[in-house]
Amino acid sequence: MLDFIGTIVLVAAIIVSINALTGAMPISASQRIALSVGAGLWTGLAAALAAANLFLGTNPIGPPVIGTMIALPLVATAVAASISPSVRASLLGMPMPFLIALNLWRLAGGFFLLLAAEGRLGGPFPTSAGWGDVITGVLALPVAWLALRGQASPLVWAWNTFGMLDLVAALAFGIISANGSPLQIIHAGQGSEAVQMLPWSLIPTVLVPMYLIVHGIIFAKLAQGSQRAPG
Repeated sequence: MLDFIGTIVLVAAIIVSINALTGAMPISASQRIALSVGAGLWTGLAAALAAANLFLGTNPIGPPVIGTMIALPLVATAVAASISPSVRASLLGMPMPFLIALNLWRLAGGFFLLLAAEGRLGGPFPTSAGWGDVITGVLALPVAWLALRGQASPLVWAWNTFGMLDLVAALAFGIISANGSPLQIIHAGQGSEAVQMLPWSLIPTVLVPMYLIVHGIIFAKLAQGSQRAPG
């Protein structure tokens, strides 16, 4: 039952977030469609690889495959933004309150705690990832509201830093607690095994890169705002 509910929530989070992000970008309709299709294909690829058990820590190619799926969107976005003014303008053109509020979906991190309660995750990974996401999600709307009123620059810096570090810590704990992985340091029951399989594998391979990109854009907008502020 938990997997069934999780599938519905995660697919909804991906579809809504992709459409919201492309809709918020100041780009043409054809570019919006192309970006949405590309994101959809990437999600399909992530699901297909997980279905073939290519993310498992016990699979010799599991760690590099899932690592590539996490890193590639981040690298591609960073490179595109650095070499293309139009890409950079499109990313920075999204409203700050919208980008913050999009993290409301991080409340789904509560699933990590439920999976741990069922004995399907172990070690520090579910506690760190679960509570970190829940806290980020709970604070998203209040911080977005303050940002909309132009009253929350220090708070946005703090919230955004916490939200990004939560994702980085979750990835780190997930990697070093993956049973069978050559990078495993923590040996704690099931470790991070559940997120190496569907539907939960969609979190590290699709949602985590997307939210890391969102946090990066927020930091860029905050820095841009600081540069424009009167000294």
